[in-house]
Amino acid sequence: MAKKEAAASKQKAPRQMFQEYCEAFVVAVILAILIRAIFVQAFKIPSGSMENTLLIGDHILVNKLIYGIRLPFTDLRWPRLTEPGRGDVIVFVYPEDRTKDFIKRVVAVGGDTVEMRDKRVFVNGQEEQAPYARHVTKVSLPADISPRDNLAPVKVPQGHLFVMGDNRDQSHDSRWWGFVPVEDVKGEAFLIYYSAEDFPLVRWDRAFKIIR
Repeated sequence: MAKKEAAASKQKAPRQMFQEYCEAFVVAVILAILIRAIFVQAFKIPSGSMENTLLIGDHILVNKLIYGIRLPFTDLRWPRLTEPGRGDVIVFVYPEDRTKDFIKRVVAVGGDTVEMRDKRVFVNGQEEQAPYARHVTKVSLPADISPRDNLAPVKVPQGHLFVMGDNRDQSHDSRWWGFVPVEDVKGEAFLIYYSAEDFPLVRWDRAFKIIR
């Protein structure tokens, strides 16, 4: 009788182990989905519009909690811990194609007046202090040709943001397509966790770099 019980126990053990592994895997997947949906999401930078702050091939993490997370499968949001502010690097729904996410820097918030004169940005009459801003050409285009370098004063509506890429001469942003509703902001980019221009050319010096 004891031998039969021992044999049954041996047969049952692998099944129990397999079941436990399956349960652990399912729990891990559910937790990963919840974390991605609620707290943190990973993105890969596909263009050079944020150079040199963010390079093509940078893999970043975005804090989705800080601006109020959207509850999965609903249009409801939890209260924001803070509002997007000037200088924040944010991920948002692209206004001209809501299937895409864009990443830019907040230049002005609701109520601010933005102006550009010969590539220089002014917010509420004060010149922007932006050490991260990059220009690849000294040529200044007049406003009747392009809004890239010269922009008449425009007031940002409440509940909206004016955003620009740090690579000011090579960024498609609010200068062309207007303001970003705060409700469309997905989160604030805070960390580069991995960077590679092309595998295996890993840029180790950028790994775990704080985004400022």
